[in-house]
Amino acid sequence: MTNLTAAPTLGPASPSPAPAQSRTGGTGPCLLDPQALSNLAQLDPTGASKLLSRVLVTYRNSLARLMAQLAAARQPIDPVVLKLVTHTLKSSSASVGALEFSAQCGAIEQALREGRVDGLQPMLDDLVVEAVRVDAAVLQLLSST
Repeated sequence: MTNLTAAPTLGPASPSPAPAQSRTGGTGPCLLDPQALSNLAQLDPTGASKLLSRVLVTYRNSLARLMAQLAAARQPIDPVVLKLVTHTLKSSSASVGALEFSAQCGAIEQALREGRVDGLQPMLDDLVVEAVRVDAAVLQLLSST
């Protein structure tokens, strides 16, 4: 897994951020929802407070911390920790536009709430892969702001 804690040097926040691309980098769908990013950017219309950059850096730090907790809670499965981690990531990821990642977190949280742990490991594997993709997209966005 890539280093999810390194925060880049930030420039001024852009009021209308360019959407991050998918891992294919080209013509694929955006990994981060442009509308969610626009909503965040509108909270600091001039970009003077660098709100978008600060939110994204905070998100990356939180993502790294929570994914480490998720890794520790996988063997043996700790449903309480996994539920807390996925619940937290579900909300924060939606707010930065990582909607697919948020949906995956929601599905895992729901399975845990229902006591379904069979088949959980492949879902967690997919979540880890998506976390890396989301982190890369956020980093790409930060480097362009």
